[in-house]
Amino acid sequence: MKTELKYTVIKNKNQYNDYCDKLLFLLESDQECEDEIELLNVLIEAFDRKNNSFQDLDPVQLLRSFMKERNMKAIDLAVSLELSRGNLSDILNYKKGISKETIRKLSSMFKVSQEAFNRPYELVKTPESKPVKKLKFTDGAGARK
Repeated sequence: MKTELKYTVIKNKNQYNDYCDKLLFLLESDQECEDEIELLNVLIEAFDRKNNSFQDLDPVQLLRSFMKERNMKAIDLAVSLELSRGNLSDILNYKKGISKETIRKLSSMFKVSQEAFNRPYELVKTPESKPVKKLKFTDGAGARK
């Protein structure tokens, strides 16, 4: 007698997307289904590890791709992450790295491992400010004021 399983190892992108949708539904519902949520997380993470293209993208590119997939604007993401718009703008423009706390929130929000966002990437080097010279004011005859 063969038992039909509710969930199996994910074998393709369609099944992956179905499981992600199911997981989101369960997370947003009031149902008691912790084991089912945990199982779906394990299956999704296993598929991600085996098939992901995350390594092709740096963390900012990955974040932008998740935002695009979900038609999410930067302001919406900033609110969800409890970041200021300026702080998120600095991250998205490679001026600032992603903090550990933000990595945890992103990982949870997009249902990926923290390692997807916790990888090194180059930040834009901003030109260093030159020290301001103190101006010496003189009167027309050259005497200091």
